[in-house]
Amino acid sequence: MPVPKRKRSRARRDSRFANKGIKVKAIAGCLNCKDPIVPHTACKKCGFYKGVKILATKADRKVKRLAVKAVKTPVKQASAESQAE
Repeated sequence: MPVPKRKRSRARRDSRFANKGIKVKAIAGCLNCKDPIVPHTACKKCGFYKGVKILATKADRKVKRLAVKAVKTPVKQASAESQAE
């Protein structure tokens, strides 16, 4: 049975596997906002996946915070006015 005469160097061994991991990724467009995304993932910009909203985006959280703040602010003002009387 044939046996190698010399040990194969690390550089020669590793160069065989150097190009295995390089692959071109496919890019699809979001159906809602037309932003480029990787297929089969939710859009990070609008939060939609297959036409259904599944993620709360940064803009959604901001709108919700402002709504909560608007509700709390009049309550504080009313309580401050009642204490002043």
